[in-house]
Formats: sequence, structure tokens, C-alpha cells
Amino acid sequence: MGGYRALVNVLGGDLEPCSFEPLTGWHRDGTCRTGSGDYGVHVVCAVMTDEFLDFSRAHGNDLSTPQPQWMFPGLQAGDRWCVVAARWQEAFEAGFAPLVVLEATHASALEFVSLSDLQAHALQD
Repeated sequence: MGGYRALVNVLGGDLEPCSFEPLTGWHRDGTCRTGSGDYGVHVVCAVMTDEFLDFSRAHGNDLSTPQPQWMFPGLQAGDRWCVVAARWQEAFEAGFAPLVVLEATHASALEFVSLSDLQAHALQD
């Protein structure tokens, strides 16, 4: 398989896009899929909140400030973004986990977080 990871979500279905605006994903293709070089494993499609953005900044990852050199627009509450699975788990344990879009969260997130925790934080449309 050589680095290829099937595009399956945590529910076992096809991985759906997370966001095209802002354009997210390790590959900047709108999907929370991982690949070689993605040591953070950016596979959880999360809906940003001010609390999570503050939590992330306090833990060394400022997601609010634009970084054009990385094609990163800077995020605000309500934006959908592919976040590092372990960071989501850390935020969950601290009580700051943002809502997630299960259909757009890659199955590899289950290596770091439980399906029941993700389901408890699922965005309800």
C-alpha cells in the first residue's frame, strides 16, 4: 500500500470533504486525509470555537493568525478545519473539544480517539 490510506470516514463510509473555504487538509484538497510527512495526522474535521482556538494557541499552535507561506488563512469560530487527532483528544480531555463532522473525519482518527467520544461531539445538522 506504500503510504496510501483509504478514504474512509470513522463511520465506515466514504470520506466527505471537510471544507473548501477555508481550504483545509494536509494536502489542501478540502479533505481530512493524511499522507507521508503528516506527522500530526490532521484527520479530524472540527468546527472551530473560540475556546478551542484559545486552547490550541495556549498549547503552541496558533490557528487564528494567517500564515500565507503555508496557505493558511487563519481561522475563526465556525470554520471547519482538519485538526491533529491527538490535539483534539487533548482538548477533549481538557473540556475544550470542538464539534466534529463524523462523515468528514478520516478513520485513522480512531487510532487516537474513541468513536464514542467523537459521536458525543458530533455536529448535528
